[in-house]
Amino acid sequence: MRSLLSSLCLFLWVGCASYPAKNGFEPRTESSQELQNPYFSNPEKDYVYKAKIDAFNKSFGGIFIVKKLGPEHHRIAFTTEIGNTIFDFTFKENDFVVNRILKELDKKVLINILKRDFKALIQEQSQVKNQFNVNSHTVLQSDILSKKHYFYYKKGQLNRIARVDRNQKKVEFFFSNIDDQFAKEIEIAHYNFKLHITLKSFK
Repeated sequence: MRSLLSSLCLFLWVGCASYPAKNGFEPRTESSQELQNPYFSNPEKDYVYKAKIDAFNKSFGGIFIVKKLGPEHHRIAFTTEIGNTIFDFTFKENDFVVNRILKELDKKVLINILKRDFKALIQEQSQVKNQFNVNSHTVLQSDILSKKHYFYYKKGQLNRIARVDRNQKKVEFFFSNIDDQFAKEIEIAHYNFKLHITLKSFK
């Protein structure tokens, strides 16, 4: 009986523990006031990827384009390879506009999730709320659209973002094949929603 109670207490503690506690984060002594995400920050560059998006048990393939138009101003479009628009969004400061979206994807819940995903993807600077070290990573926590995001840096380079809600990891962003502040491969994996995005640069 005592063993059962101990196991139950451990289960409840793990279930209620914060994301940093669950993952063995150690508070960081160095101080950073702002975190940096450089991957879509160059207004002179067109960021073009071959994309696959799996949503609602359907798969969409095509071309994913991100263009920085000005400070805190990006346009994101996903088209078929022959140029038909699947979706087209504009982010400008705190405003978000759906310019166009395929009828099959025109669902409020999906649009809100894509808004959160792409806002995290393109936001270049965010105020740091907490700072940690884990293994060989520095982890900086910031809030984006009222959700906790943990930015993982290795040797100063961002290679992962985790979105956390109620101490549970909901979404992860993985950046790889990085060349001069350009992530040639990006994966966005959702753990509580049927949505998965993979991007591979043409260049």
